[in-house]
Amino acid sequence: MPVSHHRTDVVIIGAGPVGLFSAFECGMLGQKCHIVDALEAAGGQCAALYPEKPIYDIPGCPAVTGAELIERLQEQAAPFEPVYHFAQQVTVLDESGDGGWRVETSAGTRIEARAVIIAAGGGAFGPNRPPLEGLAAYEGRSVFYMVRRRADFAGKNIVIAGGGDSAVDWALSLAEIAGRVMVVHRRAKFRAAPESAFRLDALAREGRIELITPYQLAGLEGADGQLSGVRVADLDGKEKLLPADALLAFFGLSSSLGPIADWGLQFEKHLIRVDPATAATSRPGLFAVGDIATYPGKLKLILTGFAESAQAAHAIHAHLHPGEALHFEHSTTRGVPGGGHD
Repeated sequence: MPVSHHRTDVVIIGAGPVGLFSAFECGMLGQKCHIVDALEAAGGQCAALYPEKPIYDIPGCPAVTGAELIERLQEQAAPFEPVYHFAQQVTVLDESGDGGWRVETSAGTRIEARAVIIAAGGGAFGPNRPPLEGLAAYEGRSVFYMVRRRADFAGKNIVIAGGGDSAVDWALSLAEIAGRVMVVHRRAKFRAAPESAFRLDALAREGRIELITPYQLAGLEGADGQLSGVRVADLDGKEKLLPADALLAFFGLSSSLGPIADWGLQFEKHLIRVDPATAATSRPGLFAVGDIATYPGKLKLILTGFAESAQAAHAIHAHLHPGEALHFEHSTTRGVPGGGHD
C-alpha cells in the first residue's frame, strides 16, 4: 500500500531550475503540480554542485548564484502552491485507466496525474556516499550532502569533506556563521576555482577555517542520529577525532537514467527525443524539458529549458482540454495569485 496518495494535474520529475520554472508555467495556465526529486531539496545540480558560483546567462540577471536562482524560482512558483516530494525517486510510471498517469516513488508516494513533465537533467541524481559504518543512521539529521538552509549551521562545529567547488564554496560561506569549520581532503591541493581556493587558504591563515589535509574520513561518533565527532585518518592510517555537530560530505553526484530507461520512450544518446514545438515525447501525456530532452539544434542552456517549460505547459493545456481554445494572456495582464491582479 502506498504511504500517501495524491491526485493532481501534472507531476514534474526533477526540482532543478527547469523543473521549478515548469511549475510556474503550468500554474499560469491553471494546472496544479506535484514535484518529485531524488535529492533532499530543490535545485538539482545548481544547488548541489555550484551554489555559490555566479551564473551569467540568465536573462535579466547580470550575475546570480545557483542558490539564489533556485530561491527565486521557488518564490516565483510559490503562488501556485506546488507540492514537493524530496529524497525520493520515481520508480514506477504507468498509464492509468482514465488516460492519465500513475506515478510511484521509492518512498511509497503514489500520485495520479493527467500529464507528466520529465525535467530530470541527466537522469536521477544522488550523492556519492562515503563508505562509513553506520552512515545511514545520521543521514538527514547530522550528515548532509547538500545545504538546504545555511542558517541551520550557525554556531555549530562543521566538518566538510571534499576538495571540489561545493566543499570549498560552502566552507567559505559557513565560515561566516559557524562556530568552527574543518575541511577534510585527502590532498593539500583543492580542485575548486582558483579564486575560491585562494580565499580558502587566506581564511585558513587567519584561523577562520581549519584545513585537515592530507586526511580522509574514517568513522563517525555519536548517538541517535546526532554526531559528536568525525574520525579522520592520514595516509599512514593514523586517526584523530574532530568534534562535530554536522558532517557535510561533498563527493559529487552520480547520475543515471535509472527507471526512466524503462518507460518506453524514444532515446538518442541516453537523452529523450521530443518534439521541439511542444516538448512532447513519443508517449501522449509525457513531456520532457531541460538537459534530458533532445532534438536537432538543441542548446543545453538553462534558458533553453525555460522556453521548453512554457511550450510543455501550453501543450499540456491542449492535451487536457482537447478542442478548447486557450485565450492566453501575458503575465503583465493576468498576474499571479495574490499578486494584485484578478
